[in-house]
Amino acid sequence: MEYRFDEIERKWQKIWEERGLFKSLRDDSKKKYYVLVMFPYPSGKIHMGHVRNYTIGDVIARYKKSKGYNVLHPIGWDAFGLPAENAAISKGVHPAEWTYKNIDVMKSQLKRLGLSYDWNREIATCAPEYYRWNQWFFLKMYERGLVYRKTSPVNWCPHCNTVLANEQVIDGKCWRCDTPIEIRNIEQWFIKITDYADRLLEDHSKLGKWPEKVITMQKNWIGKSFGVVVNFKLDDGSDFPIFTTRPDTIFGVTYMAIAPEHPLIDKIIQENQSIAEEVKRMRREDYKLRTSEEYEKEGVFTGRYVINPLTGDKVPLWVGNFVLMEYGTGAIMCVPAHDERDFKFAKKYNLPIKIVIQPKDRELKIEEMKEAYTEEGILVNSGEFSGLGSKDAIIKIIEYIEKKGLGQRKYNYKIKDWLISRQRYWGTPIPFIKCSNCGYVPVPYEDLPVVLPRDIAFTGRGNPLETSKEFLNVKCPKCGKDAVRETDTMDTFFDSSWYYARYTSPKHDKAPFDKEESKYWLDVDQYIGGVEHAILHLLYARFFHKFMKDLGLVDSDEPFVNLLTQGMVCKKWVSISMLLNHLGLTESDTIGTLAKKLNIEGVNDNRIIKDVMNENNLTLASNISLLFESINLPNRDEILREIEEGIGESVKMSKSKHNTVDPDDMVKKYGADAVRLFILFAAPPEKDLDWSDEGIEGAYRFLNKVWRLAVGNIKMIKEAPDLDYSKIDSNLDKKSKDLLIKINLTIKKVTEDIERDFSFNTAIASLMELTNSLQSFNPSSEVERTIFKEGIIKLIRLLHVFTPHITEEIWEMLGNTQLLATMDWLQYDSRFLVYDSIEIPVQINGKVRAKITVSADTGEEELKNIVLSDETVKKYLTSKPKKVIVVPKKLVSIVL
Repeated sequence: MEYRFDEIERKWQKIWEERGLFKSLRDDSKKKYYVLVMFPYPSGKIHMGHVRNYTIGDVIARYKKSKGYNVLHPIGWDAFGLPAENAAISKGVHPAEWTYKNIDVMKSQLKRLGLSYDWNREIATCAPEYYRWNQWFFLKMYERGLVYRKTSPVNWCPHCNTVLANEQVIDGKCWRCDTPIEIRNIEQWFIKITDYADRLLEDHSKLGKWPEKVITMQKNWIGKSFGVVVNFKLDDGSDFPIFTTRPDTIFGVTYMAIAPEHPLIDKIIQENQSIAEEVKRMRREDYKLRTSEEYEKEGVFTGRYVINPLTGDKVPLWVGNFVLMEYGTGAIMCVPAHDERDFKFAKKYNLPIKIVIQPKDRELKIEEMKEAYTEEGILVNSGEFSGLGSKDAIIKIIEYIEKKGLGQRKYNYKIKDWLISRQRYWGTPIPFIKCSNCGYVPVPYEDLPVVLPRDIAFTGRGNPLETSKEFLNVKCPKCGKDAVRETDTMDTFFDSSWYYARYTSPKHDKAPFDKEESKYWLDVDQYIGGVEHAILHLLYARFFHKFMKDLGLVDSDEPFVNLLTQGMVCKKWVSISMLLNHLGLTESDTIGTLAKKLNIEGVNDNRIIKDVMNENNLTLASNISLLFESINLPNRDEILREIEEGIGESVKMSKSKHNTVDPDDMVKKYGADAVRLFILFAAPPEKDLDWSDEGIEGAYRFLNKVWRLAVGNIKMIKEAPDLDYSKIDSNLDKKSKDLLIKINLTIKKVTEDIERDFSFNTAIASLMELTNSLQSFNPSSEVERTIFKEGIIKLIRLLHVFTPHITEEIWEMLGNTQLLATMDWLQYDSRFLVYDSIEIPVQINGKVRAKITVSADTGEEELKNIVLSDETVKKYLTSKPKKVIVVPKKLVSIVL
């Protein structure tokens, strides 16, 4: 009987849905387990990255359900965002229409994978019934003094008359019109996440199993550091405060630097117009790149000087592109002898270098220095502090600064308040009204939600919400006069910072969520998502949870007990440049020459490779698959696969690399179970996964093997008696006992692999081994048929969490009426975990030359003697062994 995966999978998906099998209801008599995978943005279609993390979540949910937990496994849509608005501008489709159409497509794709979601709890953050509570939270934060407005730099396109997100700025220009962008300071809304900085740091100790790298990334992002604010003076006598963590180097300051966005700059430019263009250029540079080590550090002298309060030295003030307003005071003291960035900058602009710390084991000389000395040491050229060690000097100098009124000690944080404003349409409207009489007035709670209007002109210019007069013009709730609504919307990270709590009661309309439901279901026991969310989403969600605790909505300190960051899905990729270099060709060669180098006969094409590339808008960085398509090479898929295997570089699947694999195509060709199996088997969940056509084909072949093994023996299996472990004869033959031991060892192994660290790949490997053992068993007696039946039953039940459709079908064909999805997890019999005898491979100089069967409790020395006296082994012992290595119960390796 043929394995018709499409028919089988659709059948069982329909049955699960009709029976409401995965609907989650609170049951105070049962222990709960909440497993959640970060919800997707409805971009149009799911990709293989989605398939991977949602399959991982599904296996965990199914496993925990079988272990007796009341499982909550919800799904929804992170539905606000810029792509929908861009679609409105470029295609004339309303963002809501575009978004919900994409949701329908992606929902059907997820359902086709057989994921055990409770679709009754589905949410979409763009729905007013959801973002109403975003607005409610925002007002609660405002009431508690966590919301404020201040001016902040933004990317501004003067042609489009709008603010641009960082990803919309390409090479300093607007992505839409190619106009050079400007950095403008505009007033925006902020949330004081900095008030929670210490709690966010301290509560890392309350987390369960989180990757250490994620915690480290968060600690670095928060960036708590101890130091001192020192009041330097400008040459006109005005204050010029800076923060430093290294006051022990303050005597080595030879110049100061300020950010291009510093408020002082505009005043300086009025006095010194010559630096205006340079400052303007620096302000246009990518904000993130400016602080990277690789980015070129540039600056311009302002013509002004700063006086060091400890030395009286007058040092030049520079504008530096590496200084950001977001850290400290937006100004820094520069000590080139003891800071590598300052050293390189000083060398570039021929600024003085002064050594104030000497290592204990050698003497630094300025003329010999190739790099800064950044370690601790002994202070020199530091007045009364000379001779002190760095640690002592830091304390002594801080005490001196405070005693003299020159500054004060302080903890500083790299984390900055959350800029929540977005000059966009497709987001949560900020619930405030601007009144000329009362200022900014919060929208009354009873008027929530402030709903996005539909009468919007999407021109790509200006703020879309300002085009809706009905939305814009309102009465002030405080004085009743004419007023206007706030037209900024919220950062979409706000939507995803509390969605996990909404799942506990998604239709609740009296509060963000029902307190009793959330008390039962929260916290999330297992959260799953990419490591790229470590410092934004995960940090914001932790902040939000603490705020909800302050409101009395939740009782715990942290939202997610355990975190799994799954690896990326990668695929081999070869650029045109890589291929040409490998073949020893250039762009000036012909297509025919290329074909000949690839051993392709009959391609007499004299076109120049570069011309073909230009005709098809290809570059040297383009995927060779695009070049092959444009020249219509014969057997190109087979050739492409060979090239990728030979010289390909494994990179994350992406549209830009043209190395994606469409999940729909794979499901159509191999079935959802095969796709699931491959994605779980190819790598541990936390590691990157290399896509392999051979791998997915192998998964499909394995499922066909299981199908043939079970269905091909269906009559025998149904007729064989069930195994009663209490009646197993102690004289059971070795063949049957060994299979019984294999069955129980597999149950133990699969259980432990899942429980320990979700090692699905090794668990599946064990099931493949069991399948091979069953395939070679060939039962001939009633006892053997009973043991074989036991093996098939256990294989199908263990395999179910990974490949649920095929296993449900086989289970039904075996005459069972209870669904596997409702059954308890298997238990192993501890009496059948140790073989009476085992087969040990014997390697000689790395090659297996013999296999020796010995008692399972044979000791190392005894095993060595048995091996060395074996007649087969002796034939290969051409000289006296130099070394005999025994891997207990696994292997004996002889080195001659």
